[in-house]
Amino acid sequence: MKRFLFFFSSRKSWTLPYAIFSVVFVIIPLLLIAVYAFTDEAGRLTLDNFRKFFEHPEAVNTFVYSIGIAIITTLLCLLLGYPAAWILSHSGLNRSRTMVVLFILPMWVNILVRTLATVTLFDFLSIPLGEGALIFGMVYNFIPFMIYPIYNTLRKMDRSYIEAAQDLGANPLQVFLKAVLPLSMPGVMSGVMMVFMPTISTFAIAELLTMNNIKLFGTTIQENINNSMWNYGAALSLIMLLLIAATSLFASDDKDNADEGGGALW
Repeated sequence: MKRFLFFFSSRKSWTLPYAIFSVVFVIIPLLLIAVYAFTDEAGRLTLDNFRKFFEHPEAVNTFVYSIGIAIITTLLCLLLGYPAAWILSHSGLNRSRTMVVLFILPMWVNILVRTLATVTLFDFLSIPLGEGALIFGMVYNFIPFMIYPIYNTLRKMDRSYIEAAQDLGANPLQVFLKAVLPLSMPGVMSGVMMVFMPTISTFAIAELLTMNNIKLFGTTIQENINNSMWNYGAALSLIMLLLIAATSLFASDDKDNADEGGGALW
């Protein structure tokens, strides 16, 4: 009994619920995906699932198209989100907090409800659904994930760097390119990851905003799982996970470089 009480009174025991959660909902599902991906229906080890993916041009083209849509969405969110974050960070404290809440407020509504509202809006304006509607819906749903991390980074930025750049004769463009932008790169990379990862794996937005006429890679995975093709669907999921993992490693390297080299240099 004393050992039991001592265990739960130590700080290490506080991590136990998180460890259990990680094992049940993260590690075991990932292991199951890997097992199904490298086995056939009979449970034998095989690489046929991956071979099937590379031998079917439709699946490869869908994968490449999904990457393209994710890149376009991420770039548009960055182009629209960075100025918005800049404006918010330079507004009055109370005003900026109010505006940030207004940007985040739509996130309180389920993504399917927001997408259905977008479909209704396009129908009301007699705008045909398709690739343009898909990109619009992606940007609308994910742009707050770009704005908020950039806003936090700009808000916490040390203003002495900007003042030093101005004192040394830098014009506003040079101050932004040489001081503000490098120092805000951690927020930019966080926003890019928070937009790119869910965009490349989503399927509901594409189905609703294109009337299922445009398939993304997430739709392909969903169809295979729904058709009980667990092994092939797991292989496709593993391919997507490897792409996301590679993107995460690349983003973390860029973030480290930005942290080491950020500053006012001209």
